[in-house]
Amino acid sequence: MPGILREAWRTAVPDMADRHGPLPPLMLLLTVVTGLIDAFSYLVLGHVFVANMTGNVVFAGFAIAGAGGFALAPNVVALVAFAAGAFLSARVIRTVWSHRARVLHLALGLQILLVAIAFLVAEVSGSPVEAGTRYTLLTLLGLGMGVQNAAARALAVPDLTTTVLTLTITGTAADSRLAGGAGSRAGRRLLSIAAMFVGGLIGALLVRNARVSLPLLLAAVLLAAAYAITKRLTRSSAPWTLPL
Repeated sequence: MPGILREAWRTAVPDMADRHGPLPPLMLLLTVVTGLIDAFSYLVLGHVFVANMTGNVVFAGFAIAGAGGFALAPNVVALVAFAAGAFLSARVIRTVWSHRARVLHLALGLQILLVAIAFLVAEVSGSPVEAGTRYTLLTLLGLGMGVQNAAARALAVPDLTTTVLTLTITGTAADSRLAGGAGSRAGRRLLSIAAMFVGGLIGALLVRNARVSLPLLLAAVLLAAAYAITKRLTRSSAPWTLPL
């Protein structure tokens, strides 16, 4: 347990001399954003995610099979938008590929714009969301999460992908000392899982007990905070800024 707590602390408050510098806590922040936005998309826009594409592929299969509560078109829209966002992000961030802080800063700028527009659309439309507005929101948020995922992939901070937890959970269990592993990075992995959980929990509470658009507003605020932090980091020349 002390080792797990030390690893969690090093992730949340990293050594700036570490290979990934200040990136781990920023990745945790983006993981919270993922939980917030997926809570909104699943609970407000129907049985569809804008970040968890594995779920959407399965949901598309459910829809084709005729399972109640699932529709094919929303899942396809989310999948296409996510892929388009990842493509757009990769094209843009390659212009600053030599500096990891600039990669994240540029991606965050794109994502904030998309999430902020989605919030305004959701705020104006109210609840329940009409069909046309639903597809607009799925497109905007899918693009935004594709941008985030491509940036996280480019930064390649171990166990902090910001959107996918399957391998993180597998690593936590399979690498544990009880399983005969080294038990390394368990604290970081558990923080990542907790960040997604907290984002989903807060997002669901806001949707159910306040305005349905509030998870998007909170996500935009968190993204803006990360954007402001990375603005300062773009001037750094520390070793962690160099591409892997």
